[in-house]
Amino acid sequence: MLGVGPYLLGVAEIGLIVGFAWLGAATLRRRLLAGFEGVPAHLASAVLALALLLWAAELLGSFGLFEPVPYLAFVAVMGSGLRLRLRGGWGCPSGAAASSFSPRRRLRTAATSPGEKPSKTEGHPHPPSPATLVALAIAAVAVVKFGLEVKPHLSTGITGFDSTWYHGPFAAGFFQTGDTWSLHFIAPQFLAWFYPANSELLHGVGMVAFDRDLLSPLLNLGWFIGCLVASWCIGRPYRVAPFSLALGAIALSLPALSDQAGEARNDIVGIFFLLAAVAVALNAWAARGEGERLGLGAVAVIGLAAGLAAGTKLNFLLPAAVLVVGLAVIAPRGGRGRALAVSGLAALAGGGYWYLRNLVHTGNPLPWIKDVGPISLPGPEQALGGREGHSVLGYLGDASVWSDWLLPGLHDGLTIFWPVIGAAAFTGLVLCLGRRSDPALRVAALAGLAAALAWLIAPTSASGPDGIPRGFESGLRYLAPALVLGLALLPAAPAFRRAVHRARSPFQPHTGGNDDRYGRSTRTAAPRSPFAPHSGRKYDRYAVAGGFLALIAVAVGYPVQHHYLENRYENPAFTTPGLNAAFKWAQGIEDARIATTSTRQYPLYGRDLSNEVDYIGEEQPHGGFTAPTTCRQWRKLLNEGDYDYVVTSRDRIEPSKSPYPPTARWTRAPNATVVLRTPPTVIYKLRSPLDPSACR
Repeated sequence: MLGVGPYLLGVAEIGLIVGFAWLGAATLRRRLLAGFEGVPAHLASAVLALALLLWAAELLGSFGLFEPVPYLAFVAVMGSGLRLRLRGGWGCPSGAAASSFSPRRRLRTAATSPGEKPSKTEGHPHPPSPATLVALAIAAVAVVKFGLEVKPHLSTGITGFDSTWYHGPFAAGFFQTGDTWSLHFIAPQFLAWFYPANSELLHGVGMVAFDRDLLSPLLNLGWFIGCLVASWCIGRPYRVAPFSLALGAIALSLPALSDQAGEARNDIVGIFFLLAAVAVALNAWAARGEGERLGLGAVAVIGLAAGLAAGTKLNFLLPAAVLVVGLAVIAPRGGRGRALAVSGLAALAGGGYWYLRNLVHTGNPLPWIKDVGPISLPGPEQALGGREGHSVLGYLGDASVWSDWLLPGLHDGLTIFWPVIGAAAFTGLVLCLGRRSDPALRVAALAGLAAALAWLIAPTSASGPDGIPRGFESGLRYLAPALVLGLALLPAAPAFRRAVHRARSPFQPHTGGNDDRYGRSTRTAAPRSPFAPHSGRKYDRYAVAGGFLALIAVAVGYPVQHHYLENRYENPAFTTPGLNAAFKWAQGIEDARIATTSTRQYPLYGRDLSNEVDYIGEEQPHGGFTAPTTCRQWRKLLNEGDYDYVVTSRDRIEPSKSPYPPTARWTRAPNATVVLRTPPTVIYKLRSPLDPSACR
């Protein structure tokens, strides 16, 4: 538990880190997206601020310096430096960076028609429409639902399999070592140490501030709210923001994404960056003048958001690539090369760090792929481990698998309404490809279809023994990005917009005027939404209210963190009896070196994250890592690590196997004292090195 002083110090550090990052990001956003205001501007600033936080951590972490004082100082220098430099010397957009924007042109809820001059004012504020109120109510219910799913984790800790297998250990490893460049070897399954880790590094930022994982159970709630904001922004240029928000909230609340709440899973993080990239693209396209191209500043921000998604999870690589290439395709002929260069370099800046790390360590940015046609690529010579890999594509024509596994999985993962949800999302993506859609909308739809294709062909989308895809339901989270994006885009489809606007729905006040060829309103003085820019006086009132709410959150956070740390893994019941007991035992251990054979290992880091935890294995060429197969090899590795404790365990109890792993027998020795023995786990305290020659 943190005292008042350390807690407030952590709050202050987080406030300064986020504040300086936002300061620099907001200034940079005004440079790159001069026409943005209101919610889209804040969304773009959030993307840039997150990128600044990651860049600072990656740069320092490459030299083992990702630590509290250097990190805070570096972020402060970056944020204040951008503020001073861009406001002082580059205060007004000029040149290519803002070629499609004018500092006098505001991002409008609807674009102007050819030859019509933008209005200098946006009209008087209007009360929220019924559609907006309904959409906000649906979004609020979704947030409350997600929050209620977070609440149990504030009494138990992070418990999901993937979170305790690699998300949590990666974040804790960054925090403990200050090193982001080295490979963090964990259980030899799926070559997981090569996974991109943007999300885990942001968890590490919270750990650096508090020396605890206080923020980790709450971060995904923030990403969830960010996804809702991005959904609103997707519909905003077409005057259907409430519909996009409501449908996005429904998609984000599907059971397939329920395991994101209170966990360190990163699917919701990638979805946010994908939605943000699309939202910025659509708003930037709507703000451009007739005959103007998409500004390179907007192209850079869109590419950056796409790269941040690809740097979060592998299944976002394909939709990110589609966005990057699509931006070049819709650029004018003379500027396609420049657009591709800007979007590609921005995407590399957002997610390329982890793939560069893989390239340096193995000679291959994607070590899972060893053959590209006739070209052989380097990579670890070892089996992937874990579940047997199968894709949904491989089972499309298998009727028995459909009846026994796929249909029940769709029912459980996407609710009984899965046919309607799937059809609506697919319809939204297809309709946005139509001739009446603007080019940016088509690129967004292609990105959504690419996300669906990535799920269809992923080797873990239907993992399990041949004909028994036990991992299908869990793998639906790889389909979720396409569903969320498809539903958020559905209201923006020209056919949907025409139906809404012609009917003058009572849920969406009609603002008058006609639609241009892309279905955008020709009226420039659209009613102001509750998310539109406010006058300075109103903005000051909102700032004061926000500050007051922040003080309340800090005050409430103190007893919450006390409760969380006091109960963290005190009575775990989410795995085998032996591992549950081991995880409870570890909360009372500090500053120890712990060796383990358990795939789940995050709780072993202890309540204050001071225990160094290593899965025992031996490094192989090209970044390989394999578990020892003999007693001599096992003892040799234990002695080299100078461990205080050894947690030997199986991941599950299987009636056909011994209740304890062979490593429990290999560790048995006069100088190894049993601390805990509960199937399938034995914990030893080592008093001195083990003798490899004593193995039998």
